[in-house]
Amino acid sequence: MFIDRAKIYIKAGDGGDGCTSFYTEKYVPNGGPDGGDGGNGGSVVFVADGSIASLSEYRFGKHYRAESGGAGSGKNRHGKSGADLVLRVPRGTVVRDEQTQNIMADLFYDGDKAAILIGGQGGKGNARFKSSRRQAPGFSQKGEPTHEHAVVLELKTIADVGLVGFPNAGKSTLLSVLTRANPKIANYPFTTLSPNLGVCVGDDFSFTIADIPGLIEGASDGAGLGHHFLRHVDRTRLIVHVVDVSSSDGRDPVSDYNTVNAELFKYNPELADVPQIIALNKIDSADQAAIDSFKSHVKGEIYEISGITHRGLDSLKRAVTDKLRALPPPKPIEFEPFSYPDADPDSFALSRGDDGVFVLEGELIERLGRMVVLDDRDSFMYFQRRLDDAGVTKALRNAGIKNGDTVRILDTEFKYEK
Repeated sequence: MFIDRAKIYIKAGDGGDGCTSFYTEKYVPNGGPDGGDGGNGGSVVFVADGSIASLSEYRFGKHYRAESGGAGSGKNRHGKSGADLVLRVPRGTVVRDEQTQNIMADLFYDGDKAAILIGGQGGKGNARFKSSRRQAPGFSQKGEPTHEHAVVLELKTIADVGLVGFPNAGKSTLLSVLTRANPKIANYPFTTLSPNLGVCVGDDFSFTIADIPGLIEGASDGAGLGHHFLRHVDRTRLIVHVVDVSSSDGRDPVSDYNTVNAELFKYNPELADVPQIIALNKIDSADQAAIDSFKSHVKGEIYEISGITHRGLDSLKRAVTDKLRALPPPKPIEFEPFSYPDADPDSFALSRGDDGVFVLEGELIERLGRMVVLDDRDSFMYFQRRLDDAGVTKALRNAGIKNGDTVRILDTEFKYEK
């Protein structure tokens, strides 16, 4: 099944915990701290792979997590870094943050890579906290935890030419005769339920063609197959607008042409600037009066063709080739890359609970909670100094705290004493 959109959850690896250890060996007194650092967690990396055609691999798999870093150990041995999680996606995949819908990466070229989430930092071992004043630190730092995020993968097909038109206009037939593609063809609406790609090979020039399904009135608002596949026309350099001039389904060719263009431009106004060639199809079963009427109402570069008898296809192919030669090559989307902001390590928030307790939260508090051992004197003194240096103590005083008041930090409560 062709899948061109998937929502998945990704998480970088947590950092490994640092180690609290002291060097001990017979006849070696006061060996000192030798706890090693934890390893960094693995990152989540997306890679464009030209051999993959759709996002079907992500249809059922929803949660993807990189490997966490290993814990440090004694003798200053650092933990192993977690392996990166590499997720391969089709070329042309756009990665968006699910909550904001901002673009994080456009994997346009084969082999493009984007590290969307960076692994957590490994915690420091107690050897890192040794100083002239603190000879035997009895604490280490836990690894940095990471958070899971939801991202949306959108495949925007990369093709030189996009075939657009009403269902049954003959787009799939035209694709099959211009290229070696073998799309499913039948005489009922929405025969094409996914974009079909083919390569049209000339003497010294070749180009890719995509058959874009789902264009009826209201498609940009979700009617029919809706805007589900309209995204695949975004990257095309040239639009070939296929119109059934035979009126075999009782529709008016001019109305069809105007309707499809209206839906295209409503979906993306920039598509109005994309060059367009009109292919009047099924002329083998059309009246000349209908052809003349269409040409009198619609101005543009028009070619009369028949996908069944192959009439006029050489002229159409030459016109497409000439247009593409003069057009600039396709390029990635221009966007301001979105990334998840790094938390301020000194940020904190002070509030009052319903029970009157002073509550401290924020990145500073979370980080201190990972490395403080409250029953270790050195660790607790370090904890107090960090609160003073970051302005937490001053904020408590400004909030009116008094001796004996309770302060809640994570899951622990303290009595405030000046």
